[in-house]
Amino acid sequence: MKNNQRFSFISLVAAVGCLVIASLAIDAQEFCQVIQPTAVFTFRHVAGNPVLTVDPEAEVWKNAASQIMDKDCQRVITYKNLATEIRAFWTDENLYLLFKCPYTNLNLFLPPNNSAAHVGLWDRDVVEMFLGYDWKNIRHYREFEIAPTGDWIDLAIDLDHDSYDHSWRSGWHTKARIDEARKIWYAAAEIPLSSVSPEPVRNGTKWRGNLYRIDGLGPDPQRHFMCWQPTCVQKRDSNHVPEHFGTLIFAE
Repeated sequence: MKNNQRFSFISLVAAVGCLVIASLAIDAQEFCQVIQPTAVFTFRHVAGNPVLTVDPEAEVWKNAASQIMDKDCQRVITYKNLATEIRAFWTDENLYLLFKCPYTNLNLFLPPNNSAAHVGLWDRDVVEMFLGYDWKNIRHYREFEIAPTGDWIDLAIDLDHDSYDHSWRSGWHTKARIDEARKIWYAAAEIPLSSVSPEPVRNGTKWRGNLYRIDGLGPDPQRHFMCWQPTCVQKRDSNHVPEHFGTLIFAE
C-alpha cells in the first residue's frame, strides 16, 4: 500500500472510529421522560399587523412573551451554549414568532434559495414549528421551518395516512439573519392563523404544538436535536410525536 493510500485508509478508520465513539456516547445518555402536564407557552394579543422583523430590539418584540429552548428532544441533556430564546405574540390574523439562536458552526445549504420551499431543509441547521388546532385528532397539524439563510418550507402533516404534503402552502412570511460577529442567527415567522385552524382564534384559544431546533455539523448522531417540549421517545422520529406536544395559549 502506497503512503498516500495508507494515509487515506488511516483517516477513514479514524473517522469511522470517531463516529462510533460519538454514537456510543449518545447511547449512554439517559432517555428523558415526559411529565404531564406538558409545557405551556402563553402569548398576548397585539393590535394591527406589525411589520415582520428579525431585530430583537424592535419595539414589537420587547413585550412579547418569551421562553427558552435548550433541552435535547430525547435524552437528559441541556445545551447551555445553544440556549435558544423564542418570543411570540398574535394579532387578529397572524401568529408571530422570533427565534434567537446562538451557534458555534453553521451547517447550511448554499447558495440559499428563498424563492421556493426547500424540501429536506431539516438536514441542515433549522428551526421548526409544529402547530395543530384539533384536540380530537392530534395527528393532523402543520409544520413550518426556517434556516439561517432564510430558506423555508411549510408542510401539511397527516400521520394517519403517513402524509407529509410538501406542496401545501400556508401563505406565511419569513425572515432570517446571521450575526457572525456575535455568533447568533435569527429567524422570524408571521403565520396566518387560518392556515392552521379553520376555527376563529380568540382569547383563551389553545393549540397543540412544539418548537424545535436542529444544529450542528456531521451525521445525525453528532447533531443536536432540541425541543421546547422534549418528546422523549425511543427508536422513532423525535419530532413527530403529537401526543407529547405542549400547549400554546392565545391570551389578551
